[in-house]
Amino acid sequence: MKFFIDTANLDQIRDAQALGILDGVTTNPSLMAKEGISGDEAVKAHYVAICEIVDGDVSAEVIATDYEGMISEGRVLADLHANIVVKVPATLAGIRAIRWFTDNGIRTNCTLIFSAGQALLAAKAGATYVSPFVGRLDDISSDGLQLIEKIRVIFDNYDYGTEILAASVRHSMHIIECAEIGADIMTGPLSAIVGLLKHPLTDSGLAQFLADHAKAKG
Repeated sequence: MKFFIDTANLDQIRDAQALGILDGVTTNPSLMAKEGISGDEAVKAHYVAICEIVDGDVSAEVIATDYEGMISEGRVLADLHANIVVKVPATLAGIRAIRWFTDNGIRTNCTLIFSAGQALLAAKAGATYVSPFVGRLDDISSDGLQLIEKIRVIFDNYDYGTEILAASVRHSMHIIECAEIGADIMTGPLSAIVGLLKHPLTDSGLAQFLADHAKAKG
């Protein structure tokens, strides 16, 4: 499983990169705004700054909702850096745009996936990634993990090359569960990734080892 971090915070990205397990970054306008990044040029510069930290893919989202606008914005984003993947919503215009991007050698991440049908259409259009939103489905008492299972079966049935990027991951158990059912990638907060290391027996065992070492040294 690949590990992406979902943020626009450069310090968090650096910390994740320092762990040696980071494969990429996803971000969006809301996360940019959270970091106080506003204005087209500032946003573009921030994407480039992220790309200079990580070696893997960085998803950059279009703002336009119409086909022509998505194409125009996506081309600009793709030209910023070789690591950029253009993030496009799972809408009618979005699917059309993904087809255009695919035909013109631009990689895409189809975002806001909430059904297997949306994922199927995105894969047919040639999306590099589809992003089913696990946490947001859980928020409305639906089963985000079940959606990933359905998409996995469909993609395996027809040997689609599109990767399943489990998005809106909220906590460490989401990561484990997504890994168990075959998601190719997870994206979530650094806290969820680091949380995989936490176990009370590790903490107590290390404390005992250190205590025994202290006794041995007299």
